[in-house]
Amino acid sequence: MSPLPSAPLTIPAEAVSRRSLAPLSPLRGLAASELQARSGTLELAFEWPRDPEDPRELSEIPELRVWSLRADALCPWLPLLLERSGGQLTRHVAMLLPHSFSRSEGIRFAPEALELWITHRLFLLDGWGREQGLSCRGNLEQMAAVLGFELDGSFWDGLD
Repeated sequence: MSPLPSAPLTIPAEAVSRRSLAPLSPLRGLAASELQARSGTLELAFEWPRDPEDPRELSEIPELRVWSLRADALCPWLPLLLERSGGQLTRHVAMLLPHSFSRSEGIRFAPEALELWITHRLFLLDGWGREQGLSCRGNLEQMAAVLGFELDGSFWDGLD
């Protein structure tokens, strides 16, 4: 495996402003098997200037959302890599989908939007993995579960 920093991958404000995916370059050059091996480990740290009084969550900042939409479009495997238990995956999906946020309940996704996005992503990444000779379904099921999306046992039926 190619060495990557163990610390969060920093996304500088300049890259966000220019919608540059250069910070993801070390990942974009990896083989599918290397990407899969890093499943659930990637942390992104946005360096975005904010007023200390700004109450918004990162997913409510339009510039960060646009950068994340571009990253998601051009690196569709990105959600598979994002760390799950600490909220990285959830934050990324919040950048992409309608949601509400409360300090007491956290992020609440629009249910239909989440269902469409996760189903699309499962089909896309399952197909991508199979094209690469990889089985990603276990990781995909974990990714879906973190987002509160329970897969029916027959979800994968007929897709082979």
